[in-house]
Amino acid sequence: MHLELDPPPELPEGALRVIPLGGLGEIGRNMTVFEFDGKLLIVDCGVLFPEEHHPGVDLILPDFSAIRDRLDDVVGIVLTHGHEDHIGGVPYLLRERGDIPIIGSKLTLALLDPKLREHRLKEVPKFIVAEDDVETFGPFVCEFVAVNHSIPDALAVAIKTPAGVVLHTGDFKMDQLPLDGRITDLRAFARLGEAGVDLFLTDSTNAEVPGFTTSERNITPAIDTVFANSEKRIIVASFASHIHRVQQVLDAAAKHGRKVAYVGRSMVRNMQIARELGYLHVPEGVVVDKINAAPPNKMVLMSTGSQGEPMAALSRMANGSHQQVSLEPGDTVLLASSLIPGNENAIYRVIDGLTKLGANVVHKGNALVHVSGHASAGELLYCYNIVKPTNVMPVHGEIRHLHANAKLAKATGVPNVVLCEDGFVVDLLDGHARITGAVDCGYVYVDGSSVGDLTESELKDRMILGDEGFISIVVVVSSTTGKIVSGPEINARGMAEDDSVFEEIMPKLVTAIEQSLSDGAYDVRELQQVMRRVVGGFVGRKLRRRPMIIPIVLEA
Repeated sequence: MHLELDPPPELPEGALRVIPLGGLGEIGRNMTVFEFDGKLLIVDCGVLFPEEHHPGVDLILPDFSAIRDRLDDVVGIVLTHGHEDHIGGVPYLLRERGDIPIIGSKLTLALLDPKLREHRLKEVPKFIVAEDDVETFGPFVCEFVAVNHSIPDALAVAIKTPAGVVLHTGDFKMDQLPLDGRITDLRAFARLGEAGVDLFLTDSTNAEVPGFTTSERNITPAIDTVFANSEKRIIVASFASHIHRVQQVLDAAAKHGRKVAYVGRSMVRNMQIARELGYLHVPEGVVVDKINAAPPNKMVLMSTGSQGEPMAALSRMANGSHQQVSLEPGDTVLLASSLIPGNENAIYRVIDGLTKLGANVVHKGNALVHVSGHASAGELLYCYNIVKPTNVMPVHGEIRHLHANAKLAKATGVPNVVLCEDGFVVDLLDGHARITGAVDCGYVYVDGSSVGDLTESELKDRMILGDEGFISIVVVVSSTTGKIVSGPEINARGMAEDDSVFEEIMPKLVTAIEQSLSDGAYDVRELQQVMRRVVGGFVGRKLRRRPMIIPIVLEA
């Protein structure tokens, strides 16, 4: 769709520009840029986790190229909450300008701190905000609103400029009985709606799900049942940021006389932060440092890796490579998380590996052990009716989620719904929002210490190498006579075939090379193409493979 859109025109005076650089069309790397009067305000800067078709990639970042030459105009980065898909990209942006103010709740900024230290970013100005606070950053007046999510201290933000009021929900749901008692502030939503919300950016993740998202409290009985029925060790896997879930596990452990040990660096770090700041309440004597501090029937391990990440603790337990934890028959593994779209295969591989080791695996598919952190269709309808916005722009979701959310908004009578993808440019002028163009907005890959150097074509090469294998063809040609001196020699890797299979094609390859050399003034590139064409055609017909073929011509 981007190809059909031209670059946006110069922003008219008095207009507000909105540019989503991530999170529209995928679950992850959320980032939205707001521009008014020559200044930029960024809401969230997250990462997307790689899938199977991203071999060797560690993280995927938003594309900063649209604002790279305007970083001096950025007045702040507002972080709605502390999940990786909203804060994980911040250090990479700060590496380009290290003094951009970071604005967020106490817990959100505390979870960001270790990332900043890891990237050696020490002089970053930080502003802690809470619900009901109103702060001004350049021409943007920001009012913060409490919202309920699967992590404490989440905030929506109302951004006020002379062009109008934008209400960005961040990730949210409307749990009426949350574990921490902090509900989504619908009174603030209504008050803002009464005053007039010109553009409403709403979380679309669960827009396809009818009704209302189940309350966190409703899964407590299922967790309690697991603890009551388990005769050996219990391993609970969850997001390292899901403080509410860890709280439920700690409470269940205290009730059933078990000790809890954290497994995984991020789990240990995040729970220490949550405990110090008062978001996690640890029953006396429940948490221990060692995984074998009590007999197996009295131990619980709280682990990372609920999404099947290959290097996370649970995946290593499943394949027997964890240095400290060896699963035994009769152990119970509780996967207290949802399936993030795209991760299903990895998660089921882990479940299969755990089951093969004799573990009893309890997951969302066979028990009510997880609820979503996102508003379902019923909650979104409530919000549209309460806020009564003039314009709606669905955010945070894959394409089908955005479209489902748009239908809900239209059903409630919202006058104008703007459906966008990453890179689309939306201008709010005279109370009306419309798409005015698009900016370049590709994936930026983090590969080890390399950021943005990996291209789509190189990624495709990696996939071909992994799926189809590799063939090298080496021939040595005399620079004086133009005749074959040595070879051709064919070597194959990753094809499960003996190199002798190529003996059949060798005479034809030699003939083709000699014909290319016959006029004496051969072209190396043309000769390589001939070699690639002959061997490639043979491999395709004979072996039904399309490997990467590297022809090498050496002159002697």
